[in-house]
Amino acid sequence: MDLLEELYAAQPELMALSALVLGAGLAYWFGRAVLVRLLHRAAALTRHTWDDELIVHRVPSRLAQLLPVFIIYAGVDVLPGFEGPVEALLLKATGIYMVLVLTFALTAALSAANAIYESYPVSRQRPLKGFVQLLQLVIFIVGLLLVIASLMDQEPWVLLSGFGAMTAVLLLVFKDTILSLVASVQLTALDLVRVGDWIEVPQYGADGDVIDVELHTIKVQNWDKTITTIPTHRLISDSFKNWRGMSDSGGRRIKRCINLDAASVRFLSEEELAKFRRFELLDAYIAGKQDELLRHSSEAGESLAGVNQRRLTNIGTFRAYVYNYLAARPDIRDDMTLLVRQLASTPEGIPIELYCFTDTTAWGEYEGIQGDIFDHLLAIVPEFGLRLYQKPAGADVAGLELRAATQ
Repeated sequence: MDLLEELYAAQPELMALSALVLGAGLAYWFGRAVLVRLLHRAAALTRHTWDDELIVHRVPSRLAQLLPVFIIYAGVDVLPGFEGPVEALLLKATGIYMVLVLTFALTAALSAANAIYESYPVSRQRPLKGFVQLLQLVIFIVGLLLVIASLMDQEPWVLLSGFGAMTAVLLLVFKDTILSLVASVQLTALDLVRVGDWIEVPQYGADGDVIDVELHTIKVQNWDKTITTIPTHRLISDSFKNWRGMSDSGGRRIKRCINLDAASVRFLSEEELAKFRRFELLDAYIAGKQDELLRHSSEAGESLAGVNQRRLTNIGTFRAYVYNYLAARPDIRDDMTLLVRQLASTPEGIPIELYCFTDTTAWGEYEGIQGDIFDHLLAIVPEFGLRLYQKPAGADVAGLELRAATQ
């Protein structure tokens, strides 16, 4: 009977509490079942993508949780029977919950804003994901301070004033974050790395395209489709190679040698000169060289007769053919460096190096052009009386032993 009398005496407070809980429940249902669904449908009907990102990151759903908490927070002061410790406890609990909801809502909104920014081409040149993550970290720290201040019944700036003594500890704990922040600022300001760049970082075995630039790490998808994560600050402290310049130039370099046997180098005979005059790529070269040598011989007189006379060689004529062949190809850039040069002789022969640029940077097309060029040059080398240098293989040694045994 005493319990019933107490419940009857507290009937106004119970009715007020029931009304408050019912109002909060109705507000929660209205926010999640009505407002959020309306926003979902509105976002689906629009042509814009920014509202879709807000839905994907659940920003409206998080904000809808503020409605019931705000009703409880406001109703505690109005309804009777909630004075004293009960009121303080409810206000503290609802305040903490609102801080948490706002913290998660703001971080979700920042993620949505970054996703919207990444949908624009400028994001590949100026990625902001690292800065967004840093701002999210600051929001989490501020939210945590507000929660701790509320639990301790202290003002937030009182806790902040005590951080001066914890500076050394914070620098130690957030050392990597601080280094990554400085590195992100430098990478963005100096435009060193963009999403989509082909970079090589030998220290980490990374060789591929940058697929993500975050605050702490940079993700590189290697050509074998593996993923390598590199600390952001290591791209500032260590060296790496960025192939963006090659892509922006529109041409990719070919730098490869053909090794010729030094024993096959000789002067050209008159019959060979006449033969090469029939080569469209060598007609002008041979004619110009013959006129030059004729003038030089007439000026020098008999002092350059015989072995001292200047004559054309098969290796020099071959270099001229290679140069004219490359210059005539439409897939070789004529506005960039084009060289065919003879390098110093080595035990592997005389290297003839091709240095030129293709008109494409696509890997497959580049390899096809390079393969076609060297297929042709390797096949035409014997026409100049030259031999390719190649170390003896097993079949060569076996052939020598067989001939020696039969003799």
